[in-house]
Amino acid sequence: MASKCFPYYVNVLLPFVPLGIIAGVLGWSPAAVFSLNFIAIIPLAAVLSFATEEISIPFGETLGGLLNATFGNAVELIVSIVALKNNQIEVVQSSMLGSILSNLLLVMGSSFLLGGLVNMKDDSGNGTEQTFTSAMAQTTCSLLALPAASMTIPATLYSILDSSDRHGKTESILWHSRGTAIILLILYALYLCFQLRTRKNLFSEGSGGTSSLDEEGGEPESVMSPWSATAVLVAVAVVISFCADYRVGSIDSIDKDAHTSKSFIGLILIPIVSNAAEHATAFETVIFAVSVLVVTGTVQDGKSNYLEGAMLVGLYIIIALTFWAIPTGVLGKVTG
Repeated sequence: MASKCFPYYVNVLLPFVPLGIIAGVLGWSPAAVFSLNFIAIIPLAAVLSFATEEISIPFGETLGGLLNATFGNAVELIVSIVALKNNQIEVVQSSMLGSILSNLLLVMGSSFLLGGLVNMKDDSGNGTEQTFTSAMAQTTCSLLALPAASMTIPATLYSILDSSDRHGKTESILWHSRGTAIILLILYALYLCFQLRTRKNLFSEGSGGTSSLDEEGGEPESVMSPWSATAVLVAVAVVISFCADYRVGSIDSIDKDAHTSKSFIGLILIPIVSNAAEHATAFETVIFAVSVLVVTGTVQDGKSNYLEGAMLVGLYIIIALTFWAIPTGVLGKVTG
């Protein structure tokens, strides 16, 4: 049952949870506080995911899928709220982009790479390619182009507004950003309806291969009641907030002592353990747009291989190296 709850290898990291909290309470060195709470959030994220799945099972595919979609980014949301509370705007801005890039490039690229290596045959050169539903890939890429445009337009708007009217310029960007956020929320709701109700066949596991449910012989069984799972979800979310608070609180010291920029911490480190301000910076907008273009070209044929996977992972590493080289505060000065 333990392995069904969450991977057993994650369990060994659970002792870091009390250690991280103790380190924060007792005021240990910033490096120790950051590292311990960084590791502590990894098993907590796994428990949170397990509790969410347990809650969603009794509600059926549609409502269960909605719950999974809602709570799937709970860790990133909690960390971002804590970072905002601590006025770490650059961390919040970078972590949102990093969360997208880690799933878009690192996770998917690793899947393509490892799957391609497993299916690669010796000497013959007749290795099989992995296949998936091209219609689903094209729909997803179209959706990715939308937030890319929503980041590009405010950055462009900011660059053409009258720089002498600082207050009016800020108000215009704020008004535009809030309107864009509302539209994106509406489109996200339509996407959930599209995925979970009207076009379920495009996103079903069986449309591109053998369903895991068919292989296991039926629907997944819950190992705890919905009320118990809800209690676990709430408790874990509270613990994550404590760990995130201590971790975010140590970022300034880590930035100075380890010479690691806040952008690198937000873009690379925070999304890995999980998975903007008034407007998007031009640099981050370009990074996101390039990533979307590369992924679109990779998945549009509905096939993947290890070379394409290596390309995506390689692009992610290049982006990581780029943000490692950028000093803290530089991105905040780049506005279009």
